Amino acid sequence: MKRPSVLVIGELNVDIVATGLRGVPEMGAEILAQDCELTLGSASAIFAVGMSKLGHKVTFVSQVGRDSFGDFCITTLKHLGIATSNVLRKSDEKTGVTLALSGRRDRALITYPGAIASLTADRANHALLKQHDHVHLTSYYLQKQLQPSFREILQHAKALGLTTSFDPNSDPSDRWNSKINSVLKHTDILFVNEREAIKLSRAKTAQAALKMLGEKTPCVVVKRGAKGAIAIQNNELFTDPGFRVKALDTTGAGDSFDAGFLSAYLMKEPVSECLRIGNACGALSAISIGGTAGQPTQTELQEFIQSNHPQPI
Repeated sequence: MKRPSVLVIGELNVDIVATGLRGVPEMGAEILAQDCELTLGSASAIFAVGMSKLGHKVTFVSQVGRDSFGDFCITTLKHLGIATSNVLRKSDEKTGVTLALSGRRDRALITYPGAIASLTADRANHALLKQHDHVHLTSYYLQKQLQPSFREILQHAKALGLTTSFDPNSDPSDRWNSKINSVLKHTDILFVNEREAIKLSRAKTAQAALKMLGEKTPCVVVKRGAKGAIAIQNNELFTDPGFRVKALDTTGAGDSFDAGFLSAYLMKEPVSECLRIGNACGALSAISIGGTAGQPTQTELQEFIQSNHPQPI
């Protein structure tokens, strides 16, 4: 059965991932990492690769600098099956870089936006939208020039019959302005982690945040890391405890979760199954360094699910 095609519009950068940290770095001091790698970065790109590995045709709209990091991004995306003809090369800007400091359970990110901040919606035109079945947007707060167009892109997509998903990611300024609510009105599936859910809704708990956000968006998914994920659709709550794995690097695990959940959702699977598949994809991502190395194909996904039992709730 043919899988729906996906258009991803968003940021693109490299990740420099330091793993095995035993503490938090402090100014004026030095700590050691057990390993370090240069990998493809950005929530948008990691999600796009996850969808491609699961069998979807994926087109990426973004921009990078005309530099060695930009070369790395384009070459890697092409190798992983992503259409890159709509990734612009900028001579006057550098490719963005994220330093990912990864411990056993979580990570800290330091991002230099570079060309990320100046991406506009020019390439996300009517003709390109019509060629796809679904559109996914991420990193609302990092993409300053694209931010005013988020609502229009999703509204236009829905008018053309596409389904839509949105993962806003964190707000580095910690302001969480209410303008994002206009984007949620045109979002079919909202992906957030626990902290983001609470910040967006001003609720006190993730469960309360889920219900409040569920009043604005048809399907809301809250990712809870090692505790699995919860979701709400049509006022019905769903929970999946996730899988117990020995995490090596959690960078991109949430974006891999998004890809797994959405792939199943687009194939009309029930939300409970979408959560299970999302958690499996997130777990597989976390046992490899970087956001894309551990992402599964459909065959690898099914093999993992069949050989690993979910954690008890």
